[in-house]
Amino acid sequence: MFDFFLRTSRSGLLGFCGSNIEVNFDINSPDGKFCFRKYENGHDDWSLTSHPNVLFHAIRGKKSFGLWVKQWSQGIAECSFTKEEIVQEFSDKGLRIPKGLMKSFDDSIRKEKIKRYERDLRELERVEKSRSL
Repeated sequence: MFDFFLRTSRSGLLGFCGSNIEVNFDINSPDGKFCFRKYENGHDDWSLTSHPNVLFHAIRGKKSFGLWVKQWSQGIAECSFTKEEIVQEFSDKGLRIPKGLMKSFDDSIRKEKIKRYERDLRELERVEKSRSL
């Protein structure tokens, strides 16, 4: 996962994550990959590393992916674009979405489609009710 997030950020595919990421350099601190694991495990002391650029990009890729999955799922549910178009963007950059992330993407799409269908059904029921009055 670390490599995927790092590569998505560095490729420019995922750059906006909606928050500020502050990483600090210290030559005597752990490497970026170790600090990323600390970040994922919820430790508070993850931001001091001997590889600040690597850590920054890995975290930005992770945060961006989470943010964009929600946006992509809504767009797919609204039929604005397809999942295949999103996956192709990754493929064009030489990236393959890991199975675990793909499953969460599929789950998010399913949830957004259910929300959309329920909203549309309520609207249809409202229209039918107003016609029958």
